[in-house]
Amino acid sequence: MTSWSGDAARGRTRYSEPREQRFCCLPHFYGEAHMKFLGTLLALALAAVAVLVIAGQFGFLTGKPPYDLGVRNGRLKPPSSTPNSVSSQADLYADHPQRAYAAIAPINFTGDADQAMQKLAALLRASERTVLVTQQPDYLYAQCSTLLLHFTDDVEFWLDRQAGVIQVRSASRLGHGDLGANRARIEKLRAQFLSQN
Repeated sequence: MTSWSGDAARGRTRYSEPREQRFCCLPHFYGEAHMKFLGTLLALALAAVAVLVIAGQFGFLTGKPPYDLGVRNGRLKPPSSTPNSVSSQADLYADHPQRAYAAIAPINFTGDADQAMQKLAALLRASERTVLVTQQPDYLYAQCSTLLLHFTDDVEFWLDRQAGVIQVRSASRLGHGDLGANRARIEKLRAQFLSQN
């Protein structure tokens, strides 16, 4: 039962029942409205995912190839300005905002340098969703794409004969971050390469 205090005479009411009892009999349509709202949100999320997948399948998420790839004055292109690339030459750009994030070791090799590059090219050709676009004695350029959305990353390898290593750079074309994908790709290739040395 609900009791009324003397405050009612002054236009105010006060319940003597516990709070949980006061709300136990609210119309259940509030719960139904909440479930409908959640269902709408879920449907919108699924629709957004479907649109992204379809866009990726039709190539709308691949991005455009950078025009300035390659080796200039003994350097590959600098790291990206956002955290979505790795480069074994990142330390050459001391003031670069992503120098620490992008830094990665070059690929070491033993024996003949030209054979090392050929072996690396063979690994790239055998990699899933990877197209070896350019193969030169001292330079390799490949494009790697993701499975569903077909986001494309540009991957370069340069035979630095003076240093006796293979310099690497891998960068995403789209997106602010890469969730570590470029680093994981290079480290996987490095492990495969060294296992055949």
